[in-house]
Amino acid sequence: MSSRAQTAALAVLTASAVYVGGWATPFPRSFYDSFPGLNRTWVSIDGPYNEHLVRDVGAFYLALAVAGVFALIWRERHVTLVVAAAWTVFSVPHLGYHLTHLDELETFDAVGQTASLALTLLLALLLIAGAARRAEAAR
Repeated sequence: MSSRAQTAALAVLTASAVYVGGWATPFPRSFYDSFPGLNRTWVSIDGPYNEHLVRDVGAFYLALAVAGVFALIWRERHVTLVVAAAWTVFSVPHLGYHLTHLDELETFDAVGQTASLALTLLLALLLIAGAARRAEAAR
């Protein structure tokens, strides 16, 4: 993965984390009722509102955003690898859950939700693969 592609992947992951965390943490009810925006609803269809849970999810995304910002600033292979591994560990069960809970979503939303969650996993895996290749090349 080129340096430019790595930066783009980290930037997309970080921006997505800022979007989710920056909304869910300070405005959990709005996030629950309205995420992802544009008159779509992906969260409220999945059970009753729980402020604690939504704020915790938002804070987790903000933590991923902070890690992503540091990875973008430092540009160190090991930092990128840690951030990508964290995204992977999060994304696998997150995507898995949502793949098994698509029934309440309209087709457009099911496709959009699945694509967005799969993209975060794909970007994280590409970052891991790129970091591994750079490590081998450095030997």
